[in-house]
Amino acid sequence: MPYSGPEAQKIREMFRSIAGRYDRANTVISGGVHHRWRAEAVRWSGAKEGDAVLDCATGTGDLALAFRAAVGASGRVVGTDFVPEMLAHAVEKAGKTPGLVFEAADVTALPYPDASFDIASISFGLRNVSDPRKGLAEMARVVRPGGCVLVLEFGQPRNRAFGAIYDLYRRRLLPLLGGMVTGRREAYQYLETSASRFPCGEDLVSMMRESASFSTIDYRPLSLGIAYIYRGITS
Repeated sequence: MPYSGPEAQKIREMFRSIAGRYDRANTVISGGVHHRWRAEAVRWSGAKEGDAVLDCATGTGDLALAFRAAVGASGRVVGTDFVPEMLAHAVEKAGKTPGLVFEAADVTALPYPDASFDIASISFGLRNVSDPRKGLAEMARVVRPGGCVLVLEFGQPRNRAFGAIYDLYRRRLLPLLGGMVTGRREAYQYLETSASRFPCGEDLVSMMRESASFSTIDYRPLSLGIAYIYRGITS
C-alpha cells in the first residue's frame, strides 16, 4: 500500500529533513556533475517535441525541468514524489512554467491510466523505493507500447583503482559533506549505504526484466561508473 509501512515512513522523514538544502548538498557532493548526468539521461531517453513525460521521485524537480525543455510547448511533464516538502521546492523552482505540474504520488501505486505517457523516468530514487520491482512495473504500466522507462541511478565503478578511490570518498567524505550542508549526516550515511548495496549494470537489467515486459533494455555508465543510465523500451 502506498505511503505505508515503517520503511516508507523512515525514508519520507529522512527526505523531509533535508529538503531545504537538498539541491545545495547535491551540488557540493557531486561537484555539479549531477546536472550533466540528468542532461544525458534526457538525451538518451529520446524525448522529443510533444511527448508526455512522467518523472517519478522527482524530488526538487531537476529532471522534470530538463524534460520540460526537451518536449517543447506542445509536450507535458508531470513530476511526482511522496515527500510534500520536496515537491514544494520543485514547485517554487518551476514557477509558472507551462506544461509542467507536480503532484503527490507513490511510484509503487501511480494514479494514472495505462499507456498515458511516452516516457517514465526516475533519477537516484529507485534504490529508495520500498519495492523497486513494483515501482518499475508501475512505470512500465503507464507508458505506451514502444515508449521508454528510464532509470538514472548510482553504481559501482568497474575500474579497480578508481573504484577504490571512489569507495573511500563515498564512505568517508560523502556523509561528512552532506552532513555539513544539511546538518543531517545520518541521512547521507543512509543514502551512501543504499547506493553501495543497490544492483547496477546487468543486475539492475535483470530486475527490470523481472518487473515488466520490455522489448529491449540497454544501459551505459557515466563518469567511469559512478552512475548508470538504463533505458527500457516497453512492449
